[in-house]
Amino acid sequence: MSLVADVFGGRSQGVHPTWRRAVRAAVPADAAGVLHPLFAPEYSLVPDCLTPTAPLWETDLAAQLERLQQVSPDTLLAELEADFRGTVPRQWQGVVDRPQAFITAYAEILRAVWESYAPAWGLAGSLLARETERIGVAAVSDALEPVLAGIGPRVRLAGQTLRLPDPHPETFERAGRRVVLVPMVSGNGASVFSFDRPDAVWFGYPVPGLSILWGGRYPEPTADDALTLVLGPLRARILRDLQRPHTMGQLAAALGYAPSTVTHHCGQLEAAGLIHRTRQGQHVQAGRTARGDALVDLLSTSWS
Repeated sequence: MSLVADVFGGRSQGVHPTWRRAVRAAVPADAAGVLHPLFAPEYSLVPDCLTPTAPLWETDLAAQLERLQQVSPDTLLAELEADFRGTVPRQWQGVVDRPQAFITAYAEILRAVWESYAPAWGLAGSLLARETERIGVAAVSDALEPVLAGIGPRVRLAGQTLRLPDPHPETFERAGRRVVLVPMVSGNGASVFSFDRPDAVWFGYPVPGLSILWGGRYPEPTADDALTLVLGPLRARILRDLQRPHTMGQLAAALGYAPSTVTHHCGQLEAAGLIHRTRQGQHVQAGRTARGDALVDLLSTSWS
């Protein structure tokens, strides 16, 4: 769905131009017209019966695509009525008039998208495995907040609130539901999420290292360094260097990075409660919080 939103819906997910062209070339010529109702500017809604991610715990995409082909017109029409509270918008009228034709065309498009993209997905296996390990270490080390603070360029952590991009923003309470993190292999600005399930809220984000599939370079964390695995190489170095307070200028010089880059990563660490920054005259002083101290101690001793 992230690929479809980027390529056909005008909702940028940072998909690489090469992959975007491959997807466009693989689908039927009328794909953009078929998908238009899902991405009209006034609305941002895909009925659950049309969403392959609706059965969240299943990983067999072939079975999900087969299920899409078998959606009944009555089910689709009933969901549209419920989702739009009885007044189905004009852009969905063609679907209402010919629901079976739409379901058939929609399922064909999604199957073509997947078949064109499956090779890229296969190449990402090691990235997904490493991300699973990273999230696992963060979860058992009580370090999920710093992970969430830096999980994607379009996600922002503010206290106990995650701010996610949406053209029609709403506020949702987790209300005891578990949070499911879904690393995605689509674009470096990927953002897909849902708060509709009674048992879980989930959101997708770009799998770290996605650029390596585009021929770029990605710094590999060392296997025996849990702090680097959880936070990433630069943020781990920042946190370690702040054992003693530094000005932002001193920190950037010590790390050998541009001040703007260090400031960005310090903002993520501060949002996660791992460092604090205070202005002293013309300089901004940074130092670790007690929580930052505890995380460094924990992840520097429990990984060997």
